[in-house]
Amino acid sequence: MDEDTRYEAVRSRDARFDGAFFFAVETTGIYCRPSCPAVTPKRRNVRFFPTAAAAQGSGFRACRRCRPDAVPGSAEWNARADVVGRAVRLIGDGVVDREGVGGLADRLGYSARQVQRQLTAELGAGPVALARAQRAHTARTLLQTTELPITEIAFASGFASVRQFNDTVRAVYATTPSGLREAAPGGRGARRGSPAVGIPLRLAHRGPYQAGPVFDLLAQEALPGVEEVTGTPGTRTYRRTLRLPYGHAVVAVDERTGTTRASATGLGAHPGGWLEARLRLTDPRDLTTAVQRLRRLFDLDADPYAVDERLAADPRLAPLVAARPGLRSPGAADPAEAAVRALVGTAGAERLVRRYGRALDAPSGGPAYLFPEPAVLAAAEPDGSLGALAAALADGTLRLDPGADRDEAEAALRALPGMDPATVATIRVRALADPDVAPPGLDAQDEWRPWRSYATRHLLVGGAPSP
Repeated sequence: MDEDTRYEAVRSRDARFDGAFFFAVETTGIYCRPSCPAVTPKRRNVRFFPTAAAAQGSGFRACRRCRPDAVPGSAEWNARADVVGRAVRLIGDGVVDREGVGGLADRLGYSARQVQRQLTAELGAGPVALARAQRAHTARTLLQTTELPITEIAFASGFASVRQFNDTVRAVYATTPSGLREAAPGGRGARRGSPAVGIPLRLAHRGPYQAGPVFDLLAQEALPGVEEVTGTPGTRTYRRTLRLPYGHAVVAVDERTGTTRASATGLGAHPGGWLEARLRLTDPRDLTTAVQRLRRLFDLDADPYAVDERLAADPRLAPLVAARPGLRSPGAADPAEAAVRALVGTAGAERLVRRYGRALDAPSGGPAYLFPEPAVLAAAEPDGSLGALAAALADGTLRLDPGADRDEAEAALRALPGMDPATVATIRVRALADPDVAPPGLDAQDEWRPWRSYATRHLLVGGAPSP
């Protein structure tokens, strides 16, 4: 998109581009999402940025009306397989906060200087600035949805000091942490959670979202002890345990979708909405990572407009797309777990949980076990395909984290004994969240690229036999 096209998207308040770019107004010092309902600024006063971090780095603060820092991430970075896309996914998973820029560079196989240069060239901000923007968003979420002390929130958000936390909040939101808390919807009397009882969140998505097929799949695959789906279709709740860098969590996501009021866009853009969630964390520092893993599981950063436009051009898929606009291709909350489950099946995975799963210290009903770690499985069952897969995951020979190179991961999977093409394809779709995978036996068309994973979902949900 050139800048004139971007300005037209801003002028028409087109929500399809929320997260794809941001615009800032030089006369006010504020940056917004394209669909911001405020009066459209004059073209000469507008600057465009590829990321919120780039706008913040240029001295602009987030709009309090449209909250641009809360929009879904650009679908481009989740779909891309190059170093920039992989880096953005790793930063979203909290790698820079935990391991620094050096750790990010090591995972990508590049020098820190190369990573800095490539991210700055494409995103207008380096890894530190991108992580800082994410920390600011995490801080706002904790301030406005929990009763945690402000000092504790500073470190839980990933800041190295309270002073750095205060300075960042002032720079990004033009207010103090206390002021940001008071500005929460409902003000001082707003209902808030805690790590013990759960942090309430809205997981935003762009465009239409078909929650029913996602929950159907999760209910079909639910692993006893680790996952459960309760309720009746339309009002179901998905719960599961999560192993996280600093502790663990029990999360719950509701099938019911919230929807923002449509704006008059002139281009027919759907405004998007959210899924209601609640996270019960043992350590609030895991909030960002937990949210990102849920977003991958529910495919919340997808661009349904681009997917539906491409697939609807095929006569075979057009009626399926019309029936289910915004159909998603779910990923995985734990890539290593997803790989093991793809190999051994639900019954085999249930046996592994019973034998080697870790029981939570204080389960509160529902899922009460963490899926066994690869190192545990490699030591307990070292033989056969499962032992080979677990060992490769444990020693890093096979990487399935958000920044993994998908082609390298597939090559490593194919080198393992007993790993057939269908299982590899399933792991690539679910664990690696690859949007362009055609399973063996499916007559996939090149015209479906780069969304063959979504085409497969349309066919399966529409009643086509599984390949």
